[in-house]
Amino acid sequence: MKKIKHHFNFVVFFAVVIAFVFAVLNLCYAQTNTPSYTHAPEPSTILLLTSTGLFGWLVRFARRRFLEFKRFFDILVGSFGFVLSLPIIAVAAIVIKIVSPGPAFYKQERSGLDGKTFYIYKLRTMRLDAEKLTGPVWAKLDDPRIIKFGKIIRKARIDELPQFYNVLRGEMSIVGPRPERPIFVKKLSKEIRGYEKRLEVKPGITGLAQVRHKYDETLQDVKKKIKYDLLYIRKMCLLVDMRILFQTILVAALGKGAR
Repeated sequence: MKKIKHHFNFVVFFAVVIAFVFAVLNLCYAQTNTPSYTHAPEPSTILLLTSTGLFGWLVRFARRRFLEFKRFFDILVGSFGFVLSLPIIAVAAIVIKIVSPGPAFYKQERSGLDGKTFYIYKLRTMRLDAEKLTGPVWAKLDDPRIIKFGKIIRKARIDELPQFYNVLRGEMSIVGPRPERPIFVKKLSKEIRGYEKRLEVKPGITGLAQVRHKYDETLQDVKKKIKYDLLYIRKMCLLVDMRILFQTILVAALGKGAR
């Protein structure tokens, strides 16, 4: 009798552990306007096993709670990152003020969740009159409009650090597609199929496209990066976010990747 009870307890414990692992691995729920799971992973043996019973309930519960957990993750990492980055931001701001006349910071309108616009905050790395003659254009890797030390600031992604403030305001996430300017969103939505799907999730400080692809200078570069953005939207989960965050730290340290 004791043996049977022992084996039963072991089976229950094993089942709970497996259920927990599946729940974590399937902490995926795209931030769409519908309650469907159209962005969930493709059918597989694992999903078949987790579609019913306790496993299925845990997976569905995890997916429904992912948005809430992602917001908690954003606040936690955003608060930590904002405090740690303040000294770096302060030093960079002083350097910018010394080498270039004008404010060290600037804000720019971007498209966020569901196409709602907001102002993104960044450290200024270009001249004040950068778009006076050209109008809105994409910045290039060796853009002549970049101020002294601006390349270093951009390469290390220090200019993006003020966006922790946007994360804490709920306008951005730590991980997600990069927020684009409304004028480019309108243009690219006509030229790239599925581009508007990027607006189904909150934009992020970093993303899969930023750690996997180089600096985008042309429409072809944007088309390649949109594939990574759409892949992230389909597979977004806690483990993916953590992996991208870790890769971002490596990219910033090595000065590689895209913006």
